Amino acid sequence: MRSVVGEVPTTAAADIEETDDEFVVELDLPGVNREDIDVEVRQNQLRVTGEIKERERTGLLRRQSRPVGRFDYLVAVPGEIDPDKLDATLTNGVLTVRLGKAARNQPRHIEVKG
Repeated sequence: MRSVVGEVPTTAAADIEETDDEFVVELDLPGVNREDIDVEVRQNQLRVTGEIKERERTGLLRRQSRPVGRFDYLVAVPGEIDPDKLDATLTNGVLTVRLGKAARNQPRHIEVKG
């Protein structure tokens, strides 16, 4: 999984977890404001785009290694997503996106009869 920040490609720190009823994607976005993030789901793909804004400084910047600029994170999940079961929250610099699985992709228990 890659993300592009400005013109410098970087690897996005992300975790993807699958439960019985959803996929949970956690993406580290330190210093990014909620209003600077766009989350989109199309079929089984999650796309997170946005901007890491350079903060205003009062002194002379001697070194800069933290990324600034536009980013684009794209990941495909291995199953169908229910468009009515989507949620995204940003807490302490971590974007958590919950993608509910389509009902037909959820595991079902089958009772064995004798």
